[in-house]
Amino acid sequence: MSTRPSAYMQAHYHPILFALIMFSAMAELGLTAFLISVGNDEHYWPSARYHSLKATHADSWYTGDSQRLNTELSGWLNDVQPGPSEAYAPPIKRSKAIIAPHAGYSYSGPAAAWAYKSVDITGIKRVFILGPSHHVYLDGCALSKCTAYATPLGSLPLDLDTIAELRATGKFAQMSPDTDEDEHSIEMHLPYVRKVFEGQDISIVPVLVGAINKDKEQAFGRILAPYLARDDTFTVVSSDFCHWGTRFSYTFYYPEFPSEHTKPTRLSKGSPPSTLSKFPIHQSISALDHEAMELLTMPPSTAAEAHAFFAEYLARTKNTICGRHPIGVLLGAMTVLETEQQKVPHLKWVRYEQSSQCLTVKDSSVSYASAYVTF
Repeated sequence: MSTRPSAYMQAHYHPILFALIMFSAMAELGLTAFLISVGNDEHYWPSARYHSLKATHADSWYTGDSQRLNTELSGWLNDVQPGPSEAYAPPIKRSKAIIAPHAGYSYSGPAAAWAYKSVDITGIKRVFILGPSHHVYLDGCALSKCTAYATPLGSLPLDLDTIAELRATGKFAQMSPDTDEDEHSIEMHLPYVRKVFEGQDISIVPVLVGAINKDKEQAFGRILAPYLARDDTFTVVSSDFCHWGTRFSYTFYYPEFPSEHTKPTRLSKGSPPSTLSKFPIHQSISALDHEAMELLTMPPSTAAEAHAFFAEYLARTKNTICGRHPIGVLLGAMTVLETEQQKVPHLKWVRYEQSSQCLTVKDSSVSYASAYVTF
């Protein structure tokens, strides 16, 4: 919890005197960190280096009971049983990244398990977590000011040295405590990270990715590429797929399995098209999502091609893939590794689910897809 001075206090107290008064008050309250605002900048006082971000979505988006949460995660991971025809035998040796959903665990927990089952924990000391910003507009990427993130399964320390190096580039903004606490796209991965790396000494580097264009995705990918290439580093990319329904202002519909001649439409609450009986909405959503998944699959695409194809697809369909920009940053990083370090990236999808099957325009659903990356 942070204590914010009023506008009057900011305007009338001498900064040093104000700091001493506030420090004394905070000490009496037993608090270890507080935030003051000066203009548009936000700064922690030195005591903030002990600040740990609480698990604000526990007991709502997922259980806050450690024993129950551990049992749920173990069950979902154990339920990952690929069939012989799936060509998927986790964990994937030398896997370097995953793409996984971030919805409430009752919806996306089982699908996310397929990504986390892919993780090869051998030698990993650092985990980057790239999550999209849902609550604040951000034309760039932002770093956390915290020193640790709490989970019901135990704390995850932040890699402060790496974060300092990234901050020194001058390219990253900093998250306010409120933004850090409100954002679920990163937090929803923390229990899985803590579980999969159970008993291992790891640290994390959370990166909040804003609504950036393809050029900025490439630019941030270039900054992150040297870190992602390290043998001791793993990357988690947080993304749900299609958010369909009027409550998401997205009712894109393919009247048939899409081909180059298929003309999509937007469904409204008027007369439903006759094609719904033969090609239901949920099948259209699946076709739409799989179109993106196929474009992102490597090979046959290279990382550079996948990035270009994905950007064109998003411009054409406007699919509401909330983690499209973190995916773009990953693609930007892999393009650098591909062209400058002769890495050969592979991206394979291993799971696809929908929260519900939409049959009419009154329905809604969110899609979840899991993938792993090697290079």
